Amino acid sequence: MKCPFCSHENTRVIDSRPAEDNNSIRRRRVCDECGKRFTTYEKIETIPLIIIKKDNNREAYDRSKIEAGVLRACHKRPVSAQQITTLVDEVENEIFNREEREIPSGTIGELVMNKLKDLDAVAYVRFASVYREFKDVNTFMDELKSVLNDKNPM
Repeated sequence: MKCPFCSHENTRVIDSRPAEDNNSIRRRRVCDECGKRFTTYEKIETIPLIIIKKDNNREAYDRSKIEAGVLRACHKRPVSAQQITTLVDEVENEIFNREEREIPSGTIGELVMNKLKDLDAVAYVRFASVYREFKDVNTFMDELKSVLNDKNPM
């Protein structure tokens, strides 16, 4: 590992431990040349995931897009930042556990909707209204009725 201060090639690991997320290793290093210390993180390299959009264009997976959609749906709702992070983590884990190189955006949208339905009904309907592109009030009402039926089974 090259020293970020003097660019010397010889550095030593003086401490190593799991990072907070338990998905990476935090290493404390010291440069043999200048004596300065710095921290590095080591993470498993995953297969790049490609998302197939509705128009069949392909783009790299971007977690922040899922987060942004969930944040918009949960705006002014009693949903904590931790709940949103947990939801996005769960969706991301399900996506990566499929071990597919390409995944349709529709699959991701359905995963998010299923998680939102359990978290907050209003956030679910907001997300679904954008994701499913309701064409008129009737399709919106049909979705609302299905949510109400799931909450209040006969």
